[in-house]
Amino acid sequence: MSLTLVIGSKNTSSWSLRGWLAMCLSGAEFEEILIPLGGADTARRIREHSPSGKVPLLKCEDGPIWDSLAIAEYLAEQFPEAYMWPRGEAARALARSVCAEMHSGFAALRANMPMDLQRQQPLARVPAEVEADIARIVELWTLCRQRFGQDGPFLFGHASIADAFYAPVATRFRSYAVELPPLAKAYVDTIYQWHLFQPWLQAARAEKA
Repeated sequence: MSLTLVIGSKNTSSWSLRGWLAMCLSGAEFEEILIPLGGADTARRIREHSPSGKVPLLKCEDGPIWDSLAIAEYLAEQFPEAYMWPRGEAARALARSVCAEMHSGFAALRANMPMDLQRQQPLARVPAEVEADIARIVELWTLCRQRFGQDGPFLFGHASIADAFYAPVATRFRSYAVELPPLAKAYVDTIYQWHLFQPWLQAARAEKA
């Protein structure tokens, strides 16, 4: 199967990171087309590949698949041996719930703390709505780790789509020096030590602004 993932800048494109990590979790070989964001021709170049005008987009024999969650679900079906979702119905149900909440929520966090892997500076003031988002994310991480994290350091023990979806959040917490309780801080450390995330992080730090 020929797979090509179209992504945006690695320093700032959080949704591209989610799709890219899902690709890595699948174990499939894939090509990568990177379109730098913020350029005069960025929109045109993305639309050459993506009907939605957004990244990421997966090109495959079944046609174009856009949106990180759709890409992750497609890959989980195509590569069941990768166990991209946690094993066990209860764990999978919770994993899908927390991914869906990430997919549709946390607008204040996204707006005020955009992903920037080159940044190492806190906000001068953290708005109350951002603090509420942070508290909810910590609550979710704690729930996942306490219920299903016994077999490893990831949200459900072993790395899964849930970690692909929350990895960009973990980077925000480090980039903006967010104070976290021990469990959440340990999870951020886990993401930064994750061998699948390391190549992306190195490439992001090497990108020119």
